[in-house]
Amino acid sequence: MADPASFNKMILLILLIKGCASVKLLSDSIIPPHALKGHQAVLKCNYDLEGDSLYSVKWYFNQKEFYRYIPTDNPKVTIFNHHTGVKVNPRLSTEREIVLDNVDFSTTGQYRCEVSGDAPMFQTASTEGILYVVDLPDDGPEIGGGQPRYNIGDKVNVTCISRNSLPAARLSWYINGEKADPIYLRTYPEQKHTRTGLQTSTLGLTFLVKHTHFANGDLKLKCTATISTVYWKSNEESVQGSGFNAHTAPVSESRGRTSAATSHIMGGDASLAQTIFRSTNSANFSHVSATEIALLVSLAFFGLQKWIWGNTAF
Repeated sequence: MADPASFNKMILLILLIKGCASVKLLSDSIIPPHALKGHQAVLKCNYDLEGDSLYSVKWYFNQKEFYRYIPTDNPKVTIFNHHTGVKVNPRLSTEREIVLDNVDFSTTGQYRCEVSGDAPMFQTASTEGILYVVDLPDDGPEIGGGQPRYNIGDKVNVTCISRNSLPAARLSWYINGEKADPIYLRTYPEQKHTRTGLQTSTLGLTFLVKHTHFANGDLKLKCTATISTVYWKSNEESVQGSGFNAHTAPVSESRGRTSAATSHIMGGDASLAQTIFRSTNSANFSHVSATEIALLVSLAFFGLQKWIWGNTAF
């Protein structure tokens, strides 16, 4: 039977060895959260042995080993082709980083790197993360349903579409640079392409035009499409018009036509018409009553008719 004192000394020696030499992963050891379909993905597993010797570096995909580096083996590298979506580039891959070629949706999964020190401790450090492969839209978001001009009180009813991506793009609407109030938004279910599996997202925007929408000139409607941190695109439409003028322009045009008609009225009838017109023009013309307008039109017609008869009498 072993001497208890000798056993305790052995345990203390092991603890001292463990405290002096340990395997640590460095902060630049990264399993990226996203990779673009058809591109390469680089997974880093950088380490510091702190005086220990390296025994092995192993990579796992969904708990199955697919890459092994053991410096004492010949060959040092072994690649296991368990999964068609994990295509290791043997020329670019090292014991500190793995390069995957031509990633696709089947490459999506959990990856784990495991670094082990040599005997007698075989200390191990590991890191893991989930890599998602994304397919970006071919084009930016599309805006449909917009009109070239809006008047105050008109209804804006537009739709933003981002086509064929995985995952579906997240859409947002902005009115004059400010994020649209959720009460203006119309949501639709995402559409999935049966053959490719790609998704299309749609978001509508509906609101009534107010003076404030034209406070700085044109009304600007912008839609943005984002996929996590790997994709951001926008589309913006600028609508002609201005808040106050767009609303009062028809009234201003009515004034002009009324003023032209009164220039043909002759004699006392013209004086009466001009008196009514001046009184209404000095105030706000929009407050002229229907009776006054009817009287003004009648006088204009009567004066014009009188002028015609006078000229045809000769």
